[in-house]
Amino acid sequence: MTELVEHGQLFIGGELTDPLGKDVIEVISPHTEEVIGRVPHAAPADVDRAVAAARTAFDEGPWPRMTLDERIDVVGRIKDAIAVRHEEIARVISSENGAPYSWGVLAQALGAMMVWDAAITVARSFTYEEERDGVLGKILVRREPVGVVAAVVPWNVPQFTAAAKLAPALLAGCTAVLKPSPESPLDAYILADIVKEAGLPDGVLSILPADREVSEYLVGHPGIDKVSFTGSVAGGKRVMEVASRNLTRVTLELGGKSAAVVLPDADLDTTVQGIVPAAWMNNGQACVAQTRILVPRSGYDEFADAFAAAASALVVGDPLDPATQVGPLVARRQQQRNLDYIRIGQEEGAKVLTGGGRPAGMERGWYVEPTLFGDVDNSMRIAREEIFGPVVCLLPYGDETEAVKIANDSDYGLSGSVWTADVAHGIDVARRVRTGTYSVNTFSLDMLGPFGGYKNSGLGREFGPEGYGEYLEHKMIHLPAGYESPATAATAAADEGAEA
Repeated sequence: MTELVEHGQLFIGGELTDPLGKDVIEVISPHTEEVIGRVPHAAPADVDRAVAAARTAFDEGPWPRMTLDERIDVVGRIKDAIAVRHEEIARVISSENGAPYSWGVLAQALGAMMVWDAAITVARSFTYEEERDGVLGKILVRREPVGVVAAVVPWNVPQFTAAAKLAPALLAGCTAVLKPSPESPLDAYILADIVKEAGLPDGVLSILPADREVSEYLVGHPGIDKVSFTGSVAGGKRVMEVASRNLTRVTLELGGKSAAVVLPDADLDTTVQGIVPAAWMNNGQACVAQTRILVPRSGYDEFADAFAAAASALVVGDPLDPATQVGPLVARRQQQRNLDYIRIGQEEGAKVLTGGGRPAGMERGWYVEPTLFGDVDNSMRIAREEIFGPVVCLLPYGDETEAVKIANDSDYGLSGSVWTADVAHGIDVARRVRTGTYSVNTFSLDMLGPFGGYKNSGLGREFGPEGYGEYLEHKMIHLPAGYESPATAATAAADEGAEA
């Protein structure tokens, strides 16, 4: 039995503090179905304390008034500590949410470190103030921190998504309240330890594990200036509704039903090897997973056979076993949701090519076999609704125009890919698919470029200068006629000297 991890306090304003409520969150192993941890459940009064600490730290504290280099020094220490403790972080997350450890080392832990690192790169090169020629004279345009940020993150990649919000927010000079999911609060205590040791000033960050009710209280709090949320479409709509009462700014990274378009000239083996990990990553519990595979009818049978064989060869088991490629789903409700969709797919007339139920001999744990449906029509529920698990659909198409039409015929627009022998042609296909992130002959997510979705996949962007800018306000300062900034004057003098 795994040793029970218990935390009795909440990280508020930079200190571990006794909670004001009495409720407790029990963390249950998706593999053993046993309780592996307990943490306090934050109460609304704890939210009030955390927001007040963040408000004071922003309005009166040193953090927003430090130089960028000083903030980078602190964030750099956070990044370095995550790199040092990446194996510990990956193990804890795997025990919480069932993510395969072998995948989690890179995606859950080192991936989070890369997000912090990329944000530093963006912050260093970002333009915070510039002088422009206006219609009536000179203007100065400034970018200033937005204020107090509520960062609400999901259980599937908790440290990665936390980094996507906290790294740009902190570097921009904001303060923050992080709200982890009740399924994965244990890794958040590692982060609390890291930021404390890194020298983050008191009040700048609080961490409050809680459920939806307390999340709503947080995002609707009048002391919050911006909400950054990652989660379901339904959750995002609710966040937007609650935040709108205070006209609080929101960034929403929501669901996906991404299509991988296989063109007729794509190499079979390379394409199968590339799409399988993109479809079943993190046990299929990934918003960017390639869950609709569009295949030309002319080569459908051959591709279906090869893809089903690769899927059936995936190793299912204990998420902490380095050999495991697909672990259990995060909760019993997720397991049942996936089994229900498998039943629905069969009732709709789709054909199970591999999988289709619980793995044989695994009566304990919230496991579902890697499941591949063939002969799927894009009107079926299994092709339109986000299942969030190891259930993938093969959809045949006639010509490329039809393939692009099917790819775009979705309420979502988060990710996607195209597979072809002609990269230039693949880029052309990428331009025609309405989705926020796309890959040609690969699947990746670059932290220096904008990440986000079209349609129901969300609002705003994370990563890159576009994501960094989400944590900054824009201010225009009108300058009097004849004014010349010291920098402009110095440049002019240097130019005159060079001419002389």
